[in-house]
Amino acid sequence: MKSAYEYNKELIQGLVPSMSYNGGDFQEWKASARKKLSQLLGLDKFERVSLEFDVEYQKKIDGATEIRFTYQSEAGYRVPCHLLLPNGVEKPPLMICLQGHSTGMHISLGKPKFPGDEKSISEGDRDFCVRAVKEGFAAISLEQRNFGECGGDENGPRCYESTMTALLMGRTTIGERVWDVSRLIDVIENEFADKIDTKKICCMGNSGGGTATVYVAALEDRISLVMPSCAMCTFKDSIGAMTHCSCNYVPSISEYFDMNDLMAMAYPKYFIQVSGIEDKSFPLLGAEQVFKKGKQIYEAFEKGYRCTLVKGNGGHRFYADDAWPIVHKYLLD
Repeated sequence: MKSAYEYNKELIQGLVPSMSYNGGDFQEWKASARKKLSQLLGLDKFERVSLEFDVEYQKKIDGATEIRFTYQSEAGYRVPCHLLLPNGVEKPPLMICLQGHSTGMHISLGKPKFPGDEKSISEGDRDFCVRAVKEGFAAISLEQRNFGECGGDENGPRCYESTMTALLMGRTTIGERVWDVSRLIDVIENEFADKIDTKKICCMGNSGGGTATVYVAALEDRISLVMPSCAMCTFKDSIGAMTHCSCNYVPSISEYFDMNDLMAMAYPKYFIQVSGIEDKSFPLLGAEQVFKKGKQIYEAFEKGYRCTLVKGNGGHRFYADDAWPIVHKYLLD
């Protein structure tokens, strides 16, 4: 006799998303698809409030100036961030860095706090901000909900309780994280437009940070380049086929979309998909399938050169040396 889980895994294998683009007016499809995705994420539940931007400190560090600030993304909820401005670079492009499931945004800053942090950084190129500065970018590390200062601890994220409570109210954790990034861009435009190139705002992340990056890419037009790592795969081969953190789940999304549809909604942004060939959480076969289908949209409008699949020779981690040259190819060369 099948278990209920086995039965559901078989059901999702045969599910065909009803809102995938299949011809016709692309811009009309994109508008309706984004509207539906926003509803699924619960973004209609959010209200824009005063940002109440506050700088906590500013200091010189090796190769950059570090600015610690917070802002209000929802009434009563504040988001902590660190901005690194590289020395000697006038109005650099910006990389928004979203850490994956870890002890917090300090990983992106290359500042270990807890046991295991040093290994996480050194064995996975997870010090995103440090590398971005070396590449001539400004970088912002944003603390995602339920991670680090926003709900996690030395043992890692605490997503389950928050995610389940959000679902009771028609919200999702992914929606909350997308909202925080969107409001961060408001902060960037309001407070840092004199310091960075607001026409070259980019977003990257690995694992859970990569997942947030994909959804941000689908919905936020003020971002010009995205680089999700170890996060893209067909739903049926990844989060619908094995145990993942509760924060990955969006009710009913497979009825309407697969991850290639999120890539299609991101068009015409530069899109760098990074996948580990041995990643067991987001298997390469499913990762290749969503990239191939997503790229078909770009190619249909003669923009196939704007998306690249980087295959890292390893597992569930970022591959900085493989990926950053593509960023430069797209934005700086």
